[in-house]
Amino acid sequence: MLEYMKSQQCLMAFLATELDDPNPQECGRCTVCVGTRLLPETVTNARVNKANLFLRRSNQILEPRKQWPSQALLTYKFSGNIKTNLRAETGRALSLWGDAGWGELVKKGKYRDNHFDDELVQATFEMIQNWQPQPFPTWVTCVPSLNRPELVPNFAKRLADKLGLPFKPVVRKIRHTQLQKNMSNSYQQAHNLDGAFLIESWQGMSGNVFLIDDMVDSRWTFTVIAALLRNTGSGLVYPVALALNSLGQED
Repeated sequence: MLEYMKSQQCLMAFLATELDDPNPQECGRCTVCVGTRLLPETVTNARVNKANLFLRRSNQILEPRKQWPSQALLTYKFSGNIKTNLRAETGRALSLWGDAGWGELVKKGKYRDNHFDDELVQATFEMIQNWQPQPFPTWVTCVPSLNRPELVPNFAKRLADKLGLPFKPVVRKIRHTQLQKNMSNSYQQAHNLDGAFLIESWQGMSGNVFLIDDMVDSRWTFTVIAALLRNTGSGLVYPVALALNSLGQED
């Protein structure tokens, strides 16, 4: 490739020559053939902003899980098919973890600042406004953490305020769990959560609810908490995450 860069000849002709083509032909369309630059060497701020907006519209659909792994959730007595009255609804993740759009800002907020920027609140609000799940939720809750107890609740509270909805942290985590991304299969991921959460009832929980988390890996956390919320009397549960850690959502 260094030889090509020095040669100032058509890349197609160069490759054909290197591959011993007896009759290498120029493409007639590249910069060398046309005799002028096809792309500008500098980029305007307007184009950069347009690219950033494109990257930041990478929200992902979170499909609900539909079956419990056998013998994984004995404490909760969840088994077989996940009944529709216990199942999470289709949710959304704002970004892919670490991507060049919102994902990088999520990563920074989680591991450097221990605080999610107001830009992420606004972006999640706009995602929800475009999504418009129906019937629209009437309250907001979140997935708790024993390691970072304020991080997600703080974000969820600000998002709820932006949506004009009450924030009620009714989900309690009562024991430590391993990171879902370190579990090798669905059984381990689900079993890791067995007995880890409980729900505290409140008078308005019969309405539909946004369930907020920062990261989604296996979707089992959303699945288990959604079932617990529905069991306690909540309406439909719509999962919302700031970042999806994997595009694979197979059961």
